[in-house]
Amino acid sequence: MSTNITQSQSQAVSQSAQITDFSQASEDELLKVESEVCSYGDTVHYAEKPKFFTNCQGSYLYDGQNTEYLDLQMWYSAVNLGYANERINNALKNQIDNLPQLACQYLHKEKVLLAEKLSGSIKRSFNEKGRIHFNVGGAQAIEDALKLVRKHTGKSRMLAFEGGYHGRTLGASAITSSYRYREAYGEFGDRAEFVPFPYCFRCPYGKKKETCGMYCIEQIERKFDHEYTGWWNPKTQKSEFGAFFIEVIQGTGGYIAAPKGYFERLAKILKERGILLIDDEIQMGFFRTGKLWAFEHINAKPDVLVFGKALTNGLNPLSGIWAKEELITPEKFGPGSTHSTFSSNSLGTATGLEVMKMFEEGNWEKEITEKGNYFLDIIKNLQRKHKEIGDVDGTGLALRMEMCEADGYTASRRLADKMFQLGLDGNLKANGKTMGLILDIGGYYKNVVTLAPSLTITKAEMDQAHDLLDLVITQSKAEL
Repeated sequence: MSTNITQSQSQAVSQSAQITDFSQASEDELLKVESEVCSYGDTVHYAEKPKFFTNCQGSYLYDGQNTEYLDLQMWYSAVNLGYANERINNALKNQIDNLPQLACQYLHKEKVLLAEKLSGSIKRSFNEKGRIHFNVGGAQAIEDALKLVRKHTGKSRMLAFEGGYHGRTLGASAITSSYRYREAYGEFGDRAEFVPFPYCFRCPYGKKKETCGMYCIEQIERKFDHEYTGWWNPKTQKSEFGAFFIEVIQGTGGYIAAPKGYFERLAKILKERGILLIDDEIQMGFFRTGKLWAFEHINAKPDVLVFGKALTNGLNPLSGIWAKEELITPEKFGPGSTHSTFSSNSLGTATGLEVMKMFEEGNWEKEITEKGNYFLDIIKNLQRKHKEIGDVDGTGLALRMEMCEADGYTASRRLADKMFQLGLDGNLKANGKTMGLILDIGGYYKNVVTLAPSLTITKAEMDQAHDLLDLVITQSKAEL
């Protein structure tokens, strides 16, 4: 074998050798290397200056200077039970010492026990028998749901909401309303038909919530009136759509909740037309809204429920779907219907099992509802002080602040971006100490501060959140 290498290969080897000497490197030095060796294709470089963190505990992240950052988004709601949760960490460590790896063609007890707890919780919630199918990430679980719908209905056309986010894999991006995620890649399958979400603060129909008579759901109902509205053939009693993918509360779309009664009417329409209702709980499941499943706030039943993120408290990528028995029987969805090498991996199922055990203990619904009401009062107080906060809302510990211009309505992305960056800079002077604040920005106009604090957040930490939010809003307005 030849030992000759090109100049570019030599430089690459040299660069790799340099990295081994970076144990004492500054963040600026690491950022320079990162800028040369890491893809910019993920979300790190949304920030003006990417941030390094070195430690975490409870509701806080810590940087290299040990500056404390109160995290109000908890990894997009993946770490519901707090960073470095000792009990969940120990479950992972114990599994590493016993059965750390196992091909998914074999069984291990943690998989079966976790599936039993998940399916049991859904049966108690909706009085519906079903089965669990595991995968790795949320988008992959959405892909499995799409496959199941196609297998059951034979249809590849789906319905979804404007502002909905279901992932960026090829199938999931087709039912995610943002064209930005598809523009560079073209269409890999039939796109969904996107329906306006009942976004009452910015009603897509220009209506007022108090007088609209839920005009938005009427626009869906009329699509099935006759053959010329396009969604229904009354002669064959069939629709061109196999399923409607929903989020009870839109996540990336800005933590928008539908008005009461909306989803009950939608579920009735779909059931009458033989269209499956797919409930995406990836961000809102596992007590984020004050109930184990966000769909429990609705007087209806899903046909398929998709879960992920907080199942392992962020320690391992594990996701899955629950589907009604009639959709996922072994005869209909047999071996090899879909598969991923790391699905139902033993480390993920062990941590997921411990998470579910913890959720069976204590009165989480009462505790999170009370905390959510307290936090909602906090942001309402901020709204009274800052006219730039145009809308606030919350269900459990899924809360939103919509940042606007001084008129209280015109979306202000510049203000939201400034707040995000000031928090990430870690130079906030609060109560005699220097701190940082971790925020997430979502919404149709990227002007909504979406708040998903740890479910274990304390009252003192929520009071601290008030002070830090007040500070970043005040400083952002002064600097713009």
